[in-house]
Amino acid sequence: MKKVLASLAMAVGLVVVAISNAWATDIKEITIGYFQEWPTANMVAMLDKTYDKEMGVKLNWRSFGNGNEMSAAMASGNLQIAFSQGLVPFVVAVSKGLKIKMVSVAVSYAEADNCVVSKKSGITQANAKELEGKKVGTSIGNVTHYKLLRMLKHLGVDANKVDIVQMNATDAAVAFARGDITMGCGWGGGLLRMLKTGNLLMTAAEQEALGIRVFDVVSVTDDFLNKHPDLVQKFIDVTDNANAAYAADPASAMPKIAKASGMDLADAKQIIAMFTFPSKKDLASKAWFGGTIQKFTKQVAEFFVAQKQMDKALKDYGPTITDRFVK
Repeated sequence: MKKVLASLAMAVGLVVVAISNAWATDIKEITIGYFQEWPTANMVAMLDKTYDKEMGVKLNWRSFGNGNEMSAAMASGNLQIAFSQGLVPFVVAVSKGLKIKMVSVAVSYAEADNCVVSKKSGITQANAKELEGKKVGTSIGNVTHYKLLRMLKHLGVDANKVDIVQMNATDAAVAFARGDITMGCGWGGGLLRMLKTGNLLMTAAEQEALGIRVFDVVSVTDDFLNKHPDLVQKFIDVTDNANAAYAADPASAMPKIAKASGMDLADAKQIIAMFTFPSKKDLASKAWFGGTIQKFTKQVAEFFVAQKQMDKALKDYGPTITDRFVK
């Protein structure tokens, strides 16, 4: 398991290339990465093509299985903006030298990303050490993986003795239903499906008490940001307006959000109810880009180094984060 995250990081590192000439000044279309079964408020603007109208370019929305895949696509020059990329994949990528910047926070959540243990296993927090020797599915190098490791450490479980295997949320849900894994960690629709036959190892409230913050970021390649800061600003502004519109009238927005996320209405409502979409005003505060997010990013990196999941952390993650678009 230790080698998997290192391999993911190496894959990103190997494809970090000079992409400064990838886009001409008169750009006509860009590619945005996002997740299916992850219903976010901006999906109304996505479906209505508000982004295209306001930015004056065509947006190609491409779905990914996890945030590390987004990093690889950005490294190869095939993706300019990653929407709702997990903090951990971002940390792994920039720690290996990928030239991207965190420009905003897409969504803050705790309940919508978790680990579910099989009811048949009889495993709870009280006997969590029984997970040693068992198979656990999670998206490695993701925030889900980070939460898993933090929980195992808190519960006195030796993560090196747990058979942690790479699985995206949808795959983990399938493996969990078949009984191939004792515990599955995931998000969105995959999490909901696992909860039908399993129990949470720890609640979100219990995790937050340990200091585990969970949020996804909006990241942009340095090349695109430097050449088209106006488009980045418009993307953030349209997203902020979409978040405000959803907050004012969620019922009207939900049918489009459900459609864009590939979920039925009931499931989409259940997941989005666990989300918070910080406004630009919120993000400009000390609680986010005013200093806290930089410190937390460093803490996450140092935790992965301590767990021997990363070789080393950057001395300062401040240069990989900018608040210019949320001010």
